[in-house]
Amino acid sequence: MDTIKMALIGTGFIADYHARGLQTLAGVEMVAVVSKNIGNAKKFAAKYGIKKAYDTITEVAEDTTIDAVIISTPNKFHAPYALKFLEKGKDVFIEKPMAMNAAECREIREVANKEQQLVMVGHMWRFDRDAQYIRETVASGVLGKIFKTKGYGIHENWGPSGWFVNKELAGGGALADMGVHAIDTVRYLLGDPKPVQVYARISTQFGNYEVDDTGILIITWDNGSESIIESGWWHPHKEGPEASTGLYGTKGYANLFPTFLKTPKDEGFETIVPQLPERTEHCDQSIYTRQMEHFVNCIKRRETPVPGIEEGQVVLTIVDAAYQSAKTGESVTL
Repeated sequence: MDTIKMALIGTGFIADYHARGLQTLAGVEMVAVVSKNIGNAKKFAAKYGIKKAYDTITEVAEDTTIDAVIISTPNKFHAPYALKFLEKGKDVFIEKPMAMNAAECREIREVANKEQQLVMVGHMWRFDRDAQYIRETVASGVLGKIFKTKGYGIHENWGPSGWFVNKELAGGGALADMGVHAIDTVRYLLGDPKPVQVYARISTQFGNYEVDDTGILIITWDNGSESIIESGWWHPHKEGPEASTGLYGTKGYANLFPTFLKTPKDEGFETIVPQLPERTEHCDQSIYTRQMEHFVNCIKRRETPVPGIEEGQVVLTIVDAAYQSAKTGESVTL
C-alpha cells in the first residue's frame, strides 16, 4: 500500500503523542478521529489536519478505506473496540493495558488470528534507547545471572482523576495504570521470560475510590529471576521515575533511569555511565514516534508487532494474578 490511512479513537493526553509521531512518518495519513464529545473530536481534527471527526466508532469501522486504528480510550473499551475493528479488516494499536483482563486478551487473539489482522500494544518503553542498552547489556552476560530486580511505576504527590479512578472504566487503579509499565519494562530487560508465580499486596491509601493506589508485587520468572514491582499514586516519595528498574546480577548491577552499570574491576566495582542520547523529558516524544514507526512498518510488511498480543497478555496475566493474590493472601502459580 502506498499510503496507510489511520483513524485515532480517543482524543485524550496520550492521543497527542501518537498523532505527533504519525505526523513525522512518510506514507501515513490520519483521516479520521473519534471522541464521545464531538467538540473534542473536531478540535483534535483541526489541530492535526484530520478531515473527518465523529462521536462514535461506527463510521470508522464501516469505512473500507481506513487501514488501521489507534485506540486511546478508557480501558473498558479497548477489547470491544479492537474486536469490532479487527472484524472489519483493520489493524489495531491498543494503548496499555491491552484490555481489562487476560480473558479479553484471549478474545482479541482469537479474532486477530481469524481475520489475519495485526495488533500492537502500547508498552512504549521498549522503544527507549536507555532500555534497549540495558537489555543488550543483560543479554551479553557481563552482569552474570540476574537474580533480582526492583522496578517502579509510581506517581509522587500526584494521581489521576476521571475515568482512571472509576473501576468500571479502568478495571484497576495504579497497578493497571502505572504498574504495567514497570512489569513490561523489566520483562523486556530480562529478555521476555515467562512468569511462573505472583505474590502481591495491594491497597487503597490515599483516595475515596474503589481502585488501588498502592501495590507491591513479587514475580518469579521461568529463568529464575525474582522481580519486585511497586505501583502507586500520590506517594510522598519514589525511588525512581516511571519504569525505573534496578537489576542485580551475580557479576554486576545495572540501573535504568538513571542509566548506569556497576561491573567488576580488581577488588571492587567500576561504575560506567553510557553515552546515550540526552533526554528532553522522561517520557519524551521520540519513544512514541519510534513506536508508531514500528506499527506502520509492521502494517507495510505484514509482520507481527512487538509488543503485541503476546506481550500485552502476559502483563495482564500478571495483573490478574496480583489482584487475586492480594485478595486471598496467597501466591498464585501460573
